[in-house]
Amino acid sequence: MTYCVGLLLDRGLVFMSDTRTNAGIDNISVVTKLRTWSVPGDRFLCLMSAGNLATTQSTVSLLEERGLAPAERKPSLLSQPSMFQTAKLIGETLKEVISYTAEAGQEASSRFSGSFILGGQIKGGRPRLFMIYPEGNFIEAGPDNPFFQIGEHKYGRPILVRTYGPNMSLEDAAKLLLVSFDSTIKSNLSVGLPIDLQVYETDSLVAGYRQRFDERHPYYRQISEGWSDSLKTAFDRLPPFVPDAA
Repeated sequence: MTYCVGLLLDRGLVFMSDTRTNAGIDNISVVTKLRTWSVPGDRFLCLMSAGNLATTQSTVSLLEERGLAPAERKPSLLSQPSMFQTAKLIGETLKEVISYTAEAGQEASSRFSGSFILGGQIKGGRPRLFMIYPEGNFIEAGPDNPFFQIGEHKYGRPILVRTYGPNMSLEDAAKLLLVSFDSTIKSNLSVGLPIDLQVYETDSLVAGYRQRFDERHPYYRQISEGWSDSLKTAFDRLPPFVPDAA
């Protein structure tokens, strides 16, 4: 399992992903699930993956391999005219990989499932954020759904819903995501450190700040310990429970 989040803000985009992959409790390893591509001055793309690792890695490898081929042979990831067309290409490639990997039928296909969060900006357009499903279709973030989560999302969602605001700074958004991930890591063993962060500022058209956090990172430790202390303090400040009179 994994946990990935993409946030759409007035100031840009913020992405965060864990790196844990496991095939049983005794077979746990670290794998990067956040990838970026940049053509400075023209476009920036960030792609995060969840699901069957072989499926998502094959999809990314196929996209990159075709990007090196002559344009007339296969469409290139970095030559699409819009973020919409980029999402469409990734969805079609994911669907293709699942179809030729699965042995037969829907049940077999589900074992090779995968999903992606794609975000970025192409010159002439605005920053956009998409969730891409195994079937190849996708939806776009907007005012009513300004962030996407894939993987083990339920434990980290409440803090996002209660705290997110479109006008928050990129720094505050990164802090918010760290709290969301810390809550998830403490609740589910299938999500784990290190955590990868990628920040993109609107109209910069270059990869922004990137950071990896592990259990030794001082800021992550501050966030984790501070959030636990703050929750205890908030709980203690709530009015005491008094049973209703009989």
